[in-house]
Amino acid sequence: MMIFIKTKSLSSLFVKTIYTPLNTFGFGRASLRVRSMASFTNGEVAVITGASSGIGAGAAIKFAQLGVTKLCLAGRNVDALKETQKTCIEMSNDKLKEENVLLLTGDVTDVSISKNIVDKTIEKFGQIDILVNSAGIIKSGPFETSSVANFDELMNINVRSVVVLTQLCIPHLKKTKGSVVNVSSVNGIRSFANVGYYCMSKAAVDMFTKCLALELAPDGVRVNAVNPGVVVTNIHKRGGMDDEQYRGFLERAKQTHPLGRPGETEEVANAITFLASKQASFMTGNLTPVDGGRNCVCPR
Repeated sequence: MMIFIKTKSLSSLFVKTIYTPLNTFGFGRASLRVRSMASFTNGEVAVITGASSGIGAGAAIKFAQLGVTKLCLAGRNVDALKETQKTCIEMSNDKLKEENVLLLTGDVTDVSISKNIVDKTIEKFGQIDILVNSAGIIKSGPFETSSVANFDELMNINVRSVVVLTQLCIPHLKKTKGSVVNVSSVNGIRSFANVGYYCMSKAAVDMFTKCLALELAPDGVRVNAVNPGVVVTNIHKRGGMDDEQYRGFLERAKQTHPLGRPGETEEVANAITFLASKQASFMTGNLTPVDGGRNCVCPR
């Protein structure tokens, strides 16, 4: 069946309706079906940091669901990484094999750990197609009393480690014309009191994303970021909130996010996998809010 779309042709005297075959514009039926969602079918190799929990784990699981059959999962907690591995295999409909999930533990602020991630991935799989920089932390407190040690820790984990690992991956990404997705935050594009160091670190990730996108575009490598709002993970508890504070924080998110709720890790993972896929082939240097509209509103 031929599919037509209605267009209009303007002349000096009248407007004429024209019915043009949809495949004239490069969208046949099969093309529409294939391009409708992210998919991975070419043996892509994805490296994901922060994969032991939260958004990193969610991204790993989503990649497995969508057909990535070779994963390098990096994180600090080996038991949690094994849980992510198990879930990835289960959600892949048996397409992902245990031997094709490389688990690497360590602190990514250690350059030797980042180098090991790249070396082991290349040794096992021979290439890198996708890099997802998801490792990160948050610390709160006003500038007046927040220690410089907190600043250094945030910048080392949230920025420096991202730069170092990405630098090491660039030669391999050029070979595959691959993709980088950085996990930033709405805090990178909007200012918030009492989390200034964190906002600064994510703003740095955003600018790194844009500048690197320009540098690597001639090589066919795309670089994008996701900027989540409040998402239900353990990052805030690890940043110092107790259970009661965290419950209040999530309740507050219902008012601060126009969609009326905090986000889920799968919602961010959907954006990450899309940006990493060929379906986003004409997107680079994008900062992509996944924040329930949080970036659109004024403080209240």
